[in-house]
Amino acid sequence: MGKQMTEMLKGTLEGIVLAILAREPAYGYQITARLREQGFTDIAEGTVYALLVRIEKNGLVEVEKVPSEKGPPRKVYSLNVQGRAYLEEFWNTWGFLSEKLGQLRQGRNGS
Repeated sequence: MGKQMTEMLKGTLEGIVLAILAREPAYGYQITARLREQGFTDIAEGTVYALLVRIEKNGLVEVEKVPSEKGPPRKVYSLNVQGRAYLEEFWNTWGFLSEKLGQLRQGRNGS
C-alpha cells in the first residue's frame, strides 16, 4: 500500500469500521477479516484493535463479552445510537468530498 493510500485510510478507517458494524456486531478478528474481504489487505490487526479501543472510549459502540471456544471471552462490538449518528455524519461528509473531488477531476468549478 502506498504512502498516499495509508494517509487517506487514517482519516477514513474509523468510518469504514463503523460501516462494517452497522451491518452486524463483530469482534476484532471478524472486522479485520471483513476489511480484507473488501480489499483492505494491508491493514494490520493491531491497527484495528487500537481503533476499536478508541471508538469504545468515544462511546460509539456497545461491547459485550462473549465466551470463546479458545481462550478468554471475545469483545463483540455493536453500533449504538451515537455510533449510528456518527456514521451518518461520516457518509454525509464522504458524499460531499466525493462530489467535490469528482468535480475537480473533471475540471469543473465546484460552485
